[in-house]
Amino acid sequence: MNSIEEFHGKEKPEGYYEKTLADLAKLNERLNAFNNINMSLSEGFPFSVKDNICVKGVETTASSKMLAGYTPPFSATAVERLGDKFGFLGKTNMDEFGFGSFGMNSAKPARNPFDERHVAGGSSSGSAIATSILKYHVSLAESTGGSIATPAAFCGVVGFTPTYGTVSRYGLIDYANSLDKIGVMARSASDIRCVYDGIKGPDSRDTTCVDNKISAGNSKRIFLIDELMHNLDDKVLSNFDVLVSKLGNMGYKVETRSISFIDKAIATYYIIAMAEASTNLAKYTGFKYGFKNSDFGMQYNEFFTSSRANFGKEAKRRIVLGTFVRSASVKNKYYNKAMKVRRHILNALNEILSQGFILSPVMPITTPKIEDMEKLTPLQIYKMDILTIPPNLCGLTHISFPYAYGGGMPFGAQLITQQFNDYALTDFVEEWEKDFSYHFKYNIGSL
Repeated sequence: MNSIEEFHGKEKPEGYYEKTLADLAKLNERLNAFNNINMSLSEGFPFSVKDNICVKGVETTASSKMLAGYTPPFSATAVERLGDKFGFLGKTNMDEFGFGSFGMNSAKPARNPFDERHVAGGSSSGSAIATSILKYHVSLAESTGGSIATPAAFCGVVGFTPTYGTVSRYGLIDYANSLDKIGVMARSASDIRCVYDGIKGPDSRDTTCVDNKISAGNSKRIFLIDELMHNLDDKVLSNFDVLVSKLGNMGYKVETRSISFIDKAIATYYIIAMAEASTNLAKYTGFKYGFKNSDFGMQYNEFFTSSRANFGKEAKRRIVLGTFVRSASVKNKYYNKAMKVRRHILNALNEILSQGFILSPVMPITTPKIEDMEKLTPLQIYKMDILTIPPNLCGLTHISFPYAYGGGMPFGAQLITQQFNDYALTDFVEEWEKDFSYHFKYNIGSL
């Protein structure tokens, strides 16, 4: 039985929702998990929504000053499809427009629930924190290059990124259209499957949403990509080796394969993602969309510049780089070449995935402290995504799950499978959970 069924089968004490919300609001002041909390929630299984997914009548800002005060007149398809069994809890914090891997590119940087000195991961930082601190809760999150897997790993929860196109993107504030995927965070694989069952499927309002059958083609073969195992932190590598040994004892055959050009995935991803991001953000001029200036006496350029100054530093960086790589003079040199490399990477991954799963750590480092992250350059931060970018770049299904704890912090692994083989991953993690106990520092709302 998943926790959603368990929750609905239990009698709630008087004032249950009020106490849960009060406890959550108090802890949120320290962890910055939510941008806003629905303090009037009084029924249903609590679910939160990343702040770039629209909820009718609720401020939705993608954690950006540019969208401050925006209240959508509609809800995203994924939100609508959750139905009456669920109750809307609030909008979760994130890196501005999804631009970040550590939850630091926000007005209120997210803090890890296991140790507040550490980052929570990004860009779906708030979704991961909320899932880690609430006993009964699931979150709709979104991934572009690892935005579900990374915070899920750092916060010790399960993060599921489905095949691109299986969940409608209608109502999502886009970062990069060909990369964005709405997924789920929960405390168990069975909860993930329950929510995914409800939100997947074709949508006439999203032409990229497909009607393919979702399968569960399980395999007892697991592949490690040799090049992805290089430059791992010693603690990450030693814990991951223990995981591999345990899977061997569970009957899985673990083998190593090589993709010599897999390191090109980072440059390929950032070229495509920044090009698409700069296009999507171009509409925020302050005239029809974006931050509204009250001074209409300005000249055009002054008005335009004044409005777009409200983008954060990372957003500005990606606009500039994205505009450059898709400009006519260098488009063939960068953007068009990146599209070709993307296809080569997908073909190489598919050749391996046709035989089994691909397994790796989620990040090459242990969960860093906030003060250490602030010392890194943007390029150093981008390189941290080497493990999560390949499946996201290619629209492949992947799931992040905790497999060990050390120094009071969780370690997360990432399992990848072929497109439309989504249920194979939830089945795998459910099997893993039979002999693995999750640890959480908080259990707000327990019964």
